[in-house]
Amino acid sequence: MARTTRIVLLGASSASFGLSMLRDLFATPELRGSTLVMVGLDAARLATMAELAKLLNATTGAGFVIEHTTDRRAALDGASFVINATAIDRNRLWKMDFEVPKKHGIRHPLGENGGPGGLFFTLRTLPLVFDFIRDIEELCPEALFLNYSNPESRIVLALGRYSKVRCIGLCHGIFMGRDAVADIMGLPRERVEVWGAGLNHFQCLLQIRDRLTGEDLAPRLRAAEQSFDPNAWRFTRRLYRAFGHWLTCSDDHLGEYLAYGWEAGERGYDFAGDDRSRVETLAQIDAVLAGTMPIPHWWTEPSGERGAAVIAAMLHDQKRFIESGIVMNRGVIPNLPAELAVEVPVTVDAAGVHPVSLGPLPDPIAKLMLMQASVQQLAVEAAVHASKELALQALLIDPVVNSAVAAEKILDELWEINRPYIRACV
Repeated sequence: MARTTRIVLLGASSASFGLSMLRDLFATPELRGSTLVMVGLDAARLATMAELAKLLNATTGAGFVIEHTTDRRAALDGASFVINATAIDRNRLWKMDFEVPKKHGIRHPLGENGGPGGLFFTLRTLPLVFDFIRDIEELCPEALFLNYSNPESRIVLALGRYSKVRCIGLCHGIFMGRDAVADIMGLPRERVEVWGAGLNHFQCLLQIRDRLTGEDLAPRLRAAEQSFDPNAWRFTRRLYRAFGHWLTCSDDHLGEYLAYGWEAGERGYDFAGDDRSRVETLAQIDAVLAGTMPIPHWWTEPSGERGAAVIAAMLHDQKRFIESGIVMNRGVIPNLPAELAVEVPVTVDAAGVHPVSLGPLPDPIAKLMLMQASVQQLAVEAAVHASKELALQALLIDPVVNSAVAAEKILDELWEINRPYIRACV
């Protein structure tokens, strides 16, 4: 008899991520017959996404049982896998995370996972995540929590410190790094295999190889990069030339962690473009459900994310290799702190998630990341304890923050904006 499972998707009202997750689950034959419970706060939007799920389920023949509810606890009861893709008022608050520090003279590229923005994203997100975790501890304590929400490293670190729930963070940044080096070398992306380790959005590609021949492509990358388009990956390439290793996953994400990261650009996220994209996606979904538009072919194909692969591997004890997962370090990268969330290759089987150690990072790379490690640890403590004092300390040790006066002003202003969401988690 085929094994089935109960999968809960938190944040299923999201048209963008919800659709991506549906694509992956329905393209995974090992999950056929399983139950997917979609959970969201917006009942109308959730009902639309559930209707889309049922249509795609029928179209692909995936054989899932689809349920949806706004009652999170009812959904979690008896679940084996819980996928988190939630965010609190994402674009409005993120925009403030970016604009308020700039107003006070802080130069930064994105304001999401590092700098003052990363701190306040942590402060408002961790209480919500711990609400989920307390319910999981009570209702399905053996479940695996798969986190896609940012700030990934800080969420996984907090859970590693303050919960026994099994957890893995998943991100496609490793593939962005692979795509960049493949493009520079003029090779098909699927031909290039990379092995990376480090922090989320701050991995070091330790090996770059030809997937077919096993050839070390590092010399080819070094030569090709010299004459490649000088306007592409300018910030990442400056670090590449200085440190000798390619760092993931993009100029702006990488720049969030470094004092000079503003040199990657100070435009911030394209909030207007993102809002337009969401409206367009919702309009497409409505048209598909109304029968006035055919299902786009890519809606029935995998997205490239690895969550469904992790679930299938655990369910069927497949001992599957996953290119990158965010897990607690505890010796996996020996020259980074044990109490830190790191991003490394993992294997997955019925026993759980097993980090793969690639050994120590090159010493200069480790020292580069150590600065950010302390920031993340202190930011997590500030959020878990709802401590404004610790939050100020986290700002004052962050390399992105270049003024104590600005730090205090940013803290006061963004603390008030985020006050409805900040509360102690333990």
